[in-house]
Amino acid sequence: MRVFRWLWGAVLVAAVLQPLEGSAVERSVLVLGRISDDPKAHYDQLKPLLDYVVPRMREVGIVEGRILMARDAQQMSSYLRRGRVDWVTETSGTAMALQQRAQAQPLLLTERNGVSAYHCVFFVRRDSPIQTLDDLKGRTLALQSTLSTSAYLVPAMELLQHGVPPEILLTPQDAPAADAVGYVFARSELNISTYVHKRVVDAGAFSSIDWADDHAMPVAFRQDLRVIYRSEPIPRAVEMVRGDLEPAVRERLRAVLLEASGDPLAGPALVKFFGTTGFHPVDADSQRALDRLRNGLARVRMEVE
Repeated sequence: MRVFRWLWGAVLVAAVLQPLEGSAVERSVLVLGRISDDPKAHYDQLKPLLDYVVPRMREVGIVEGRILMARDAQQMSSYLRRGRVDWVTETSGTAMALQQRAQAQPLLLTERNGVSAYHCVFFVRRDSPIQTLDDLKGRTLALQSTLSTSAYLVPAMELLQHGVPPEILLTPQDAPAADAVGYVFARSELNISTYVHKRVVDAGAFSSIDWADDHAMPVAFRQDLRVIYRSEPIPRAVEMVRGDLEPAVRERLRAVLLEASGDPLAGPALVKFFGTTGFHPVDADSQRALDRLRNGLARVRMEVE
């Protein structure tokens, strides 16, 4: 069904997902990219903001906007390297993967639903003897999937930094090595909290946003659980541009997006754009957080995967 959904979505948006050939004419086109398993839904979320941005880019030669979807980070990296995508909106972990693979560069930080940064939290049952990350050795941990920044990448980074090597388990019933923590993929934040609450695993990890969300962490569960560790702040999302994007286009795009937060005309488009409530410059603290993510990503790829 997932393959069918991808093909059907591709058919529905085929008219706007035309490949770019890099000609002088095409350089008047701004291409917004997205990694997606649901192209039709994401197209509807991206198009209003692209329609807002393009008319405000005419002074740098942009007269048209297009959207190009990728199945995964590898395909999007190829698009960026070949100049077929100019601008990508992504979570911070995937953004750093695109920087590593395709030399994409951060343009702005993205605030969604009023939140510009969050923490990764590790949690256990209140009656658990586990107090620290070191106590997770020989225990089991629920994560979401390898695509998640807050519920896979950052937990794996933190465990490695604390000398607790993660090892994947086939099932929650498997026993990890005595000096490692065994992790399983629960596929959703609600499943992670359920696994911990029902004692299927010893601990779980996801974002502080999910910890406070009654859908991901039901109130009846939260009162029986406690946080044992919080990571440093992580940028919520990042707007990325290809590394060789023309400087004038890059700077004009940055200016238009920064101005959009205070422009009532952009309001509906920003809401559609994954609940965006603002864009912010990448300051020194945020850059350090992104650098830490990028370095951690390399270590996780090498030592865990």
